[in-house]
Amino acid sequence: MVALDDDTVDVLKRHRERQDADRFTQEDGSWLHPGKVTDLFERLVTASELPPIRLHDLRHGAATLMLAADIDIKIVSDTLGHSDTWITRDIYQSVLPQVVRSAAEATAKLVPLQRKAEAEKAARKAAKKEKAKRPKPQKQVHGRIRSRIAHAGKVTTTRPCDPSCPEQQKTPGERLCDLGV
Repeated sequence: MVALDDDTVDVLKRHRERQDADRFTQEDGSWLHPGKVTDLFERLVTASELPPIRLHDLRHGAATLMLAADIDIKIVSDTLGHSDTWITRDIYQSVLPQVVRSAAEATAKLVPLQRKAEAEKAARKAAKKEKAKRPKPQKQVHGRIRSRIAHAGKVTTTRPCDPSCPEQQKTPGERLCDLGV
């Protein structure tokens, strides 16, 4: 037998009263059998026209939501009455895809240089591809702008350039660009 002071005895009595008030009992005060609670729950689900769900599924749902809300695993484990947190981790840790995705993103943030290098490489590749789409610049030679005709490989004049060019002052047969040079 352990001797207790009056204050401790009062605290324990109040605690016992709260425990008694929280228990499920029948109208006559006798304990409810767990099967009766399950039957009542099933009737309530059916009457509410909810999708079929077991009473035990509510426990799993609560645990999953607590973990998704980043509640500490020890608190979740204690709430469920597990003897060790490894039981909770084993059953619930990777249930929600967003939890797994969140973990992957958090891990990737620890390696920012690799992600930055990959992003820069992709940007360079896109810029190179865009540059390849643009037309090649034309050269100014002997008073005219010349361009290559891709299919024949010939050089031909396309339009006169700057009128102040010395080649523009020559007569048509004397201009180097008119000779195909």
